[in-house]
Amino acid sequence: MKHSDQVSFEMIAKNGAARSLFLEAIQEAKKGKFKEAAILMEDGEAMLLEGHAVHGELITQVARGESVEMDLLLVHAEDQMMAAEMFKLLAREFIELYRRIK
Repeated sequence: MKHSDQVSFEMIAKNGAARSLFLEAIQEAKKGKFKEAAILMEDGEAMLLEGHAVHGELITQVARGESVEMDLLLVHAEDQMMAAEMFKLLAREFIELYRRIK
């Protein structure tokens, strides 16, 4: 079963939004607005979970023995997911650093 491009686009959109929220959280922490940063981190994590859920559907298909066609768009979607994960980890570290120096 070929995944639709819609699945890839959904992953890209959700993970891209998560990454943007994590970056915004860093900017708020930089201004000393830690409550706002925490809210943005929570929103980003929720969006990232939505992206993971879409990805999980593809993994479930593979686990059932169904084939999932790998194409450049899906590779890009998975790359965006991993980038968002990395931004989440780095955002946590940056926010903690800003908290210590404020």
